[in-house]
Formats: sequence, structure tokens, C-alpha cells
Amino acid sequence: MALNFHQLHIFYTVAEKGSFSAAAAALHMTQPAVTMQVQSLEEYFGTKLFHRSTKRIELSEAGRELIPYALNSINLMKDTEVAMSKFTHMLQGRLQLGASLTFGEYILPRLLGPFGKEYPNISIQMKVINTTQILEEILKHQLNFGLVEAAVQHPDIHIEPVLNDELKLIVPAGHPLTEQGIIKAEQMLEYPFVLREQGSGTRQVMHEALQQAGIDAGAMKIVMELGSTGAVKSAVEAGLGITILSQSSVKHELALGILRVVEIEDVQFMRKFYSIYLKSTLLPISAVTFLTFLRERDLSQWL
Repeated sequence: MALNFHQLHIFYTVAEKGSFSAAAAALHMTQPAVTMQVQSLEEYFGTKLFHRSTKRIELSEAGRELIPYALNSINLMKDTEVAMSKFTHMLQGRLQLGASLTFGEYILPRLLGPFGKEYPNISIQMKVINTTQILEEILKHQLNFGLVEAAVQHPDIHIEPVLNDELKLIVPAGHPLTEQGIIKAEQMLEYPFVLREQGSGTRQVMHEALQQAGIDAGAMKIVMELGSTGAVKSAVEAGLGITILSQSSVKHELALGILRVVEIEDVQFMRKFYSIYLKSTLLPISAVTFLTFLRERDLSQWL
């Protein structure tokens, strides 16, 4: 029997999860299959890698010694796939991902076009849902990875920034603020606001930026809270209030002159979009290829 990467990956996942059953769930395998692969690895090395009892497993001295080598092999495999993804233009397969609302509705479609031209044989299946739902589906192995607008904190999740974004003060055409040039943040507080709902990534970024600038977000005159960016835009167009949104989400309306951006002198609403996926998962090559595309291309040419 030859030593193989698959067995090292299984061994490392068992050690990381602390049980064969948890590793089996993470790897989409049956528990007996996981046990058999670990036993095969133990037979290859001629030593026990785990001490097993009815309630728990613990790494043996040999198992502890193997851990860094197994981790190195996993990282090497990931780096290899990233390096080779640049050359896989005839790659076939399905790219399955989840995207949070702003990213999925307004940014990702502009990136999938050029990606599809470069990799025409990859079909794309995308769910546009909120960040919490994406995280849940990744943890349940229903999605390979996600692109979200808030930094997710979870011990099993790898998170990596992929794109910068800036929110802007958006007003309807003809609004008094458009006549003042660059304004101070306090000036916008004199007008009614239409905002995304509490808990949205957009709302969170806005609150954090105002807080850092020493401005009380509670002083905002919020007349309406809506559950989608499209609904917010429609309300602002109708003159119901002003808002703070990603400039990428109002590109069309700005070009038509329906909405206007008002620059604020003393506060910036900056954020990042992140890719998230399970640490224990080796992503399919289609996903690795797409993430490499996001990392290495000048995305501003399409946004």
C-alpha cells in the first residue's frame, strides 16, 4: 500500500474534529469508511495514530508527530490547485456558491460574465440569500462556498477578503443636498432616511463608520426600513427619503440621472466582501478557479 493524500486528509480531519463521526459528516463519508482509511494509514506506518475509548479519542505520540506533515500536505494540495487553476481554461464542471444580497444582485453578475467567457465549460449555480443562511448551508455541506458582505466568525470557517466596496450617501435627483457639493455628516441628519433592515451588512457598515466618526446613528430620522436594496432604491427615487448604499448597487440609476451621490467630508463607509468555506473541505477545482479569478484580476474594469 502506498501513502496517499486522501488518507492524510481524513486523518487530519478526525484529529481536528475529535471524533470519527464528526469527521465523517465533514467529509461526506460514512463513519466506517473514515475508520477504515485511518486504520489503513496506521497499518502503513505500523503504529497507532489514535488512542480510542468508548467516550473519546486522543492522538497518540505518533499521531501528534504526523499532524504538521498532514497539514502541510493539505496546504500543498490547495496551493497546487490554485497554481494550476490559471491554466484550466477547458475545465468542465459546476460552480456552486451562495452570495449575500448586495454581492449577488449587483456585483457578482458583472464578474460572472467575463469569468464565463474565460471558462465557458463551467456552469454556474448561485443562491442569493443572506449571510446567515449562507453560513448555515456551508456548515450543512449544501454549499461549497459563499461570498458575503460581513466578516463571519466561526471556528470551522475559513474567511478571506476578495473585494473592497464603498457605501455612499444616495439622494434623489434634485435633492437640496446635491446643491451643496461636499457636505459634513451632520447635514445629512436633517433629512429622512430609508434604510436596509437592522442586521443587514449594509446597515452594520453604516453604523460602525458613523460610530468611528463620533456621530450618533440614533439621531438619524429613519422613516422606513426595507428588506432589499431594490426596495430602498425605489423608495428613494420616489422621494421618500435619502439612503446609504453601495455605489455598485446604484450604477444604473446614477447613469440615468435618477439618483445622485453626495460626498461626505468627515466619514467614509468602507467595507470588504469575503469568501467563506469550511476549513476541512478541499474545494472543487471550479471553485478554486473562480476564487483565483477574483484574487488575481483587476475587477474594477467590470464594476
